[in-house]
Amino acid sequence: MIPVITIDGPSGSGKGTIAAKLAAHLGWHLLDSGALYRLVALSVLQKNLNASADENLLQQLAETMDVQFTGVEDPAAAQPIRVLLAGKDVTDEIRTEAVGNLASQLAAKKGVRQGLLARQKAFQQAPGLVADGRDMGTVVFPDASLKFYLTASVEERARRRCYQLVAQGQLKAQDINVSLAPLCQELRDRDARDMNRAIAPLRPADDARVIDTTQMNIEAVLAEVIQVAFSIRS
Repeated sequence: MIPVITIDGPSGSGKGTIAAKLAAHLGWHLLDSGALYRLVALSVLQKNLNASADENLLQQLAETMDVQFTGVEDPAAAQPIRVLLAGKDVTDEIRTEAVGNLASQLAAKKGVRQGLLARQKAFQQAPGLVADGRDMGTVVFPDASLKFYLTASVEERARRRCYQLVAQGQLKAQDINVSLAPLCQELRDRDARDMNRAIAPLRPADDARVIDTTQMNIEAVLAEVIQVAFSIRS
């Protein structure tokens, strides 16, 4: 019985950062399921395909793409995890808005989800796993030891995304105010796709602990999550 902690939620809720920090704190493995969907999206773009491509082809692509995660599962490490696709480092490339939006569309495809399921489950290794995504607690690991669902207002999530883009050099600081409105709309559209899709819609698991991070910084969220998770570490 290898314990699993799932952290689900919409884009920009902080689930990825919290999952990485919690995994490092516990000394457990980390699954960034969103990276897998983004890798499928990048593979689709590289092959000049789109979300309307044959579903069997998309499933085969999800099952067979050459993916590697290298580095240390600790965001504070000198060499944190890097993502390789066919031997090429695509860590930054899969975090672009174009790849993210396509990943959201592909996530509604049954074939893509089925093609990634075995890959995701394979991350469950001793001593434990922290898995972040949108259906970790509801579909992939329904028997997880502990489940969290992080959320935040659309405006706050858009603001966070803007600062992330600035840090990545994809947006100038003086353009943040101009970018907020279209980013808010993109997030609303992505939320609608994720929450209303027929397969594995985004929602809190019935037994998940919901945390609204709108008015919380990373340290406060992490402290609350660790306080709850501490009991299962022993």
